[in-house]
Amino acid sequence: MNPLLGNLHPYPFEKLRQLLAQNTAAPHSNPISLSIGEPKHDTPPFIKEVLSASLDGLAAYPPTKGDVALRETIAQWIARRYDIPAPNPDTQILPALGSREALFSFTQAVIDPMANAYVVCPNPFYQIYEGAAILAGAQPYYINAEAERQFGYDWQAVPRDVWQRTRLVFVCSPGNPAGNVMTLDEWRTLFALSDEFNFVIAADECYSEIYFNEADKPLGGLQAARQLGRDTYKNLVCFSSLSKRSNVPGLRSGFVAGDADIMKAFLLYRTYHGSAMSAVVSKASIAAWNDEQHVAENRRLYREKFDAVLPILQPVLNVEKPQAGFYLWAATPYSDTEFALDLHTQTGVTVLPGSFLAREAHGINPGHNRVRMALVAGKEQCIEAAYRIAAFLKQRA
Repeated sequence: MNPLLGNLHPYPFEKLRQLLAQNTAAPHSNPISLSIGEPKHDTPPFIKEVLSASLDGLAAYPPTKGDVALRETIAQWIARRYDIPAPNPDTQILPALGSREALFSFTQAVIDPMANAYVVCPNPFYQIYEGAAILAGAQPYYINAEAERQFGYDWQAVPRDVWQRTRLVFVCSPGNPAGNVMTLDEWRTLFALSDEFNFVIAADECYSEIYFNEADKPLGGLQAARQLGRDTYKNLVCFSSLSKRSNVPGLRSGFVAGDADIMKAFLLYRTYHGSAMSAVVSKASIAAWNDEQHVAENRRLYREKFDAVLPILQPVLNVEKPQAGFYLWAATPYSDTEFALDLHTQTGVTVLPGSFLAREAHGINPGHNRVRMALVAGKEQCIEAAYRIAAFLKQRA
């Protein structure tokens, strides 16, 4: 077996399962889970209809490069969404089976395992970043989110000797778990470092379409590059997905877009990797990317939940509305793991301890004494969970 498998950490939800196993009380009659970021809104009917009507596509092997019509659709969606010229669908776009598999496989394609390389990861982070780096033979270097930077990062604090060995930097904007959005100045700093040290930037943008102000959409990586005159997207590759945008996590559909030279090499990798998208999924994806009405409705549902839940929680808990995404990143009055266990035991509400999403780095675990709450359940369930949390905290006060 690959010896690097032994270096992988347990997934956060396995840690959560082990933590909650300590609860010996009888199960709550009406449990509510806010722990997993799995969209629960209904999948739009028109996507299901296209899927059902496209089953003939199962009779043929799909091309690794993806359906031409899908790549063109994605290119036009990027142009509309970010108000930039459409990327070249032949050289700058590849469909992917969701952003998760693409983030992992991209890391394997980018990293030279003999180079003693670093992969810079945000901390807290989506665990695929770390696992992909480890299995590619690289060493993760964690850069801590800072509350005083709205959970952004001090890129200049990374030592030069680390940058010199860095081959890949993961960014997530809007962020998981804090919902922070990178500013143009942050992008400017990161691009300058990429130019100086020649590393690739992998921008995970799977939460880009969950925001609260229709006139103030989150800035995207390709958009930032264009605004800064980086029209070839040098050393930048962005990852997106339909899972959160269109409530189709089971469809496993997303895309990768950016630097044509990097995309050419990644396509070669994927030819062997065997991750081609079926024609059935491709046709449903075209329909989803071409419709914005269902996405606006999705945002409205999340907006209603945040507006309903925050007035209940804020008098008793240090928590703010995020810039984007569907998580609350709340400070806890005592240990996040103890808080999560006590809350689950006494109320039946499950939240994810922040320390499970982060690593000890530079003397701290930036997830300590925080919990992540995913407002993915229905509005009434979210409100009920908020009331239970508030009562729990008032009882302990």
